[in-house]
Amino acid sequence: MKVLALSAEKSIDLLEEQIRKFRPKLVAVYDENAAQELKTRISNIAADTRIVRETRIVQGMEGQIEAASKSGADIIITAIAGQAGLKPTLAALKTGRRVALANKEPLVCAGDQVMQTAEKYKAEIIPVDSEHSAIFQCLADGKHCLPFPENYKKIKKLILTASGGPFRGKTRKELEKITPEQALKHPNWNMGKKITIDSATLMNKGLELIEAMHLFNIDPDQIEVIIHPESIIHSMVEFTDGSTIAQLSNPDMRQPIQYALTYPDRQPSLTPQLDLVSLKKLTFEKPDLKTFPCLRLAYEAAKKGTTACATLNDANEKAVDLFLNHKIGFNEMPEYIEKALKGTSCL
Repeated sequence: MKVLALSAEKSIDLLEEQIRKFRPKLVAVYDENAAQELKTRISNIAADTRIVRETRIVQGMEGQIEAASKSGADIIITAIAGQAGLKPTLAALKTGRRVALANKEPLVCAGDQVMQTAEKYKAEIIPVDSEHSAIFQCLADGKHCLPFPENYKKIKKLILTASGGPFRGKTRKELEKITPEQALKHPNWNMGKKITIDSATLMNKGLELIEAMHLFNIDPDQIEVIIHPESIIHSMVEFTDGSTIAQLSNPDMRQPIQYALTYPDRQPSLTPQLDLVSLKKLTFEKPDLKTFPCLRLAYEAAKKGTTACATLNDANEKAVDLFLNHKIGFNEMPEYIEKALKGTSCL
C-alpha cells in the first residue's frame, strides 16, 4: 500500500515524521497557522529535496476536501472527529472509491444524504468502528460491500456491545463530582478525548446506534445495546431463525482498520491472537439508562429523524467541550442535551 495523502487538524510534529516516512503527494492541515509552520519546516529540509518537490501542503476545510477527493487514492479513510467530517466524507464518496468510515457524525447528522451519495456514485462504505465492523463481518459474504439488501429481511435485530466506560456500576450521586481527568481514563480503549467522554456517558453507543440504523437500513427498535465490560464481542446479529452470529477479537482498533483496508481478503495482523481459555468468562448486562440517560436520548432522537439526530450531536459536542473545560459537571451533559432536544435554552 502507498500513502498518497495525509490529514490532520494541527499535529504537525507527527505529520512531519509521516511525510519523511511515506512521502505523500498531498498533506492537509486544518489549522491554518499549523499549515504555514509545516510548509516552513518542509521547505527548510534542504538535504532532502524530494520531500519538498513531491509533497504539497494544503489547509482549511478546502484542504481536507481536496485530500479526501483528489489524491487518486483507491481507499479513503475518513476519521475527522465531529461534524467537521461531513463535507470531506461526502467528497470522498463522490469519487466512487472505497470509503473506510471511521467517524460516526456524518451518518448521525446526515445519514440519508451520506447513504444516498454512496449509492449514487457507487462508492463502497466499509465501517471502521469496531462495533459496525463486527456487524459488517457478521453479514459479509465475501463479495459485497454495504449495503446488503439480500440480508435485511433475515435480520431480527442488531446487538451493539458497550464496555460501560469507566463509571459502570456507579450511581448518579457518585457521578456528580467526576472530573474530566477521571472520565478520560477508559478501562479498555485508548481513544481521543471527545470519544472517551462519550464512552463514559454512553453517548458514544447512542451515536453508534444511529450510525447502525443508516448503515444497515434498520429501524432503531431493532437495535439493542448491551453492556459487555470485557470488550471481546464487538457486536452481534440475531437472525429471524434464532441464530446469533458474533465477531470476537481483542480490543485493538488495528483489527477493524486493517479489515476495512483489505476487505474482502483477510491478511495476517499485528494484533495479538484471542485466547479464549485465558478469558475464563464473558459477561453481559443491561445499560443503566437512569444513571446514563444519554443513550435514552439517542434512542429518542433516532426515532424522531434527521433533525433531532443532528441536534443531539451538536448539543453533545458542545456539552463535552464545556465539561472538558470544567464549565459544567458530568451529570449536566445529558441535561444540556435534553434541553436542546426539547427546544429550550441551554446552559
